[in-house]
Amino acid sequence: MKKGEIYEGVIEKVDFPNKGIVITDGQKVTVKNGMPGQKVRFMINKKRSGRAEGRLLEVLEKSPLETREQVCSIFPECGGCMYQTMSYENQLKMKECQVRELLDGALNGTDYQWEGIHGSPIEFRYRNKMEFSFGDAYKDGPLTLGLHKKGSTYDVLTADDCQLVHEDMTKILTCVHEYFLKRNVSYYKKMQHTGYLRHLLLRRGVTTGEILVHVITTSQEEHDLESLKEELLALPLEGKIVGIMHIINDSLSDVVQSDETRILYGQDFFYETLLGLRFKISTFSFFQPNSLAAEVLYSIVREYIGDTKDKVVFDLYSGTGTIAQLAASVADEVIGVEIVEEAVEAAKQNAALNDLSNCKFIAGDVLKVLDDLTEKPDVIILDPPRDGIHPKALPKILSYGVDHIVYISCKATSLWQTIGMYIGMMVGFLYPQIGLGLGMLWGIALGRLVLTKIPVNTPLAQRAQQKSAIILILAFLILFMNHWYVPCKHAIAHLMN
Repeated sequence: MKKGEIYEGVIEKVDFPNKGIVITDGQKVTVKNGMPGQKVRFMINKKRSGRAEGRLLEVLEKSPLETREQVCSIFPECGGCMYQTMSYENQLKMKECQVRELLDGALNGTDYQWEGIHGSPIEFRYRNKMEFSFGDAYKDGPLTLGLHKKGSTYDVLTADDCQLVHEDMTKILTCVHEYFLKRNVSYYKKMQHTGYLRHLLLRRGVTTGEILVHVITTSQEEHDLESLKEELLALPLEGKIVGIMHIINDSLSDVVQSDETRILYGQDFFYETLLGLRFKISTFSFFQPNSLAAEVLYSIVREYIGDTKDKVVFDLYSGTGTIAQLAASVADEVIGVEIVEEAVEAAKQNAALNDLSNCKFIAGDVLKVLDDLTEKPDVIILDPPRDGIHPKALPKILSYGVDHIVYISCKATSLWQTIGMYIGMMVGFLYPQIGLGLGMLWGIALGRLVLTKIPVNTPLAQRAQQKSAIILILAFLILFMNHWYVPCKHAIAHLMN
């Protein structure tokens, strides 16, 4: 087997996040972007250290799991909703197996109880935020607006029937696309760094129907967008546009950011409601992209942290403070720590919006802030970035010896590493019973891990409460529906005495 050679084979399984496994001539080959049971043709593009990777060229035969038709016009070229021809139930089973295998490795043979899977409240049109790119589907072709073609950083497919978002969003996309197409306006070419149109960013409150529209361009050209504003406001939408922004972005990198924001209409924020609390969300505020699934997630988080009456809660990596505020309604005090200052300000505003006076948010690095905090927590909530908790921060967190730790992770492999570090730091603790439950949502999986630990005579054990319980709630955001996101899910783990 050599690089450049072409082979055929059947994908036997798919490992996390989307690594199909094909056995050819006794050699294991990883082929991305396929599904179990498909017969595929692939070309070897990497071969070293006994490992081989192949690039998918063609699906020769469908998988027996492909029991339904595609739901959008650009499948499978888009590569976003890779598994849409597989039933939702089989998607759940596949993701369950992927995460369970990761945890098997992390727990190193420890017995545990599997608790099953829960589905998303809605399968399609769930996203409250979407970034679309301007470009063309082929070199020098007509203007397109949508998602990148699978495996390409340049070709863009018009996603006017995308099933990830509410129909209001696809109507807005079509309006904006046709407006600039008729006027022959240029798009930004990343290699030459020339052109005008870059992205269309849409945000829509699932519970409120409030919509923000952001047209992102360079400053290389000037266009009067007044008529575009009028066309957008005239659209027959189920929801309501509350803000239209023109964002100037001259950055060389292909990211959505603002050098200047011009409000063409209304305001630069909208409201969303979760579990009875109201949240003000601006253009770049982080918010879980599946609002209804977030309610399921946060409900379980709240259930697993238990009774927090008269207790102090630390929400570390708190973001805009969504979870902190849900905990604050039943806690004595909640202290949130977040390194992004803008997110901290948003958290303070939302706490005030919900009349929560027992929330305090601190801007800073968790690793450093913990050294300065004088308060002692009874419960700790962790929601770190994709790469997980800094190895130096975890011992500090564990040294509090609290009854409950809630951990939210947006990457399954980060979960695997964190559990490995946790068990390594818990040398001298015995784990006679471990129970795990995982529930995947469309874009989110939920799980519960229950560890009963017996502390023995170690320095760390002496700092921890005797027979204390640690709750890990793991949320993996697997947005496998979008081409620029790696497949991810939400999971919840619960470690208790």
